[in-house]
Amino acid sequence: MMSQPLMPKATAVWLIENTVLTFEQIAVFCDLHLLEVQGIADGDVASGIKGADPIAAGQLTRAEIEECQKNSESKLHGVEKREDLPKVKRRIGPKYTPLSKRQERPDAIFWLVRNHPELQDAQISRLVGTTKNTIQSIRDRTHWNSSFLNPVDPVSLGICSQIDLDKEVIKASKRNENQRKKEAKKESSATKIDSPEEENVIETLEEESNEQVSHENKIEEKNYDADSVFSKLKELKEE
Repeated sequence: MMSQPLMPKATAVWLIENTVLTFEQIAVFCDLHLLEVQGIADGDVASGIKGADPIAAGQLTRAEIEECQKNSESKLHGVEKREDLPKVKRRIGPKYTPLSKRQERPDAIFWLVRNHPELQDAQISRLVGTTKNTIQSIRDRTHWNSSFLNPVDPVSLGICSQIDLDKEVIKASKRNENQRKKEAKKESSATKIDSPEEENVIETLEEESNEQVSHENKIEEKNYDADSVFSKLKELKEE
């Protein structure tokens, strides 16, 4: 898409005063109506507006103007703006580490593993540009130079920036926090599921206890002593 000038009327004033372009060419480039351009040329429109040089503003080239002046059928094409250019795709893959820094990379990995255990291997790989095998060997102390490793901040070594490091640390912290919340939610759900079973067990025990008490009361009612029995028989004989 052709870029339009920021100040179309001021640009049209300059083109009318400094070129022999047709009104139609100027109208198309400045996105103005043809009659409006004619009014500017006659002084009826945009009177008092100072012309704006599109060449100095980087909107047109002199060669483009000269080409269109030779051919009235040609249209002016503005200079393509930097932000209009397609964005360069970021290369996907391990971060490139200069050769001079590669010998210091194991020390940087050792520092990250010791001071930021929450970082995953993929995050460390992005920061220092290494492989997961190297990171794992430094974690479990099987690296060939493990006994001589010294933890050194990768930012101070110039391997990564402080902004990138902070970004990865924040990302890891959020991930761990979300994981803790999920685990807490699962434990809470499990507790809620177990509660009805516990209530049923308590109710069953209470019922059994009540039945036992009732049974004992019945037994006590049936346990008569000998005196009461003979006394009852004596009363029956006298009658």
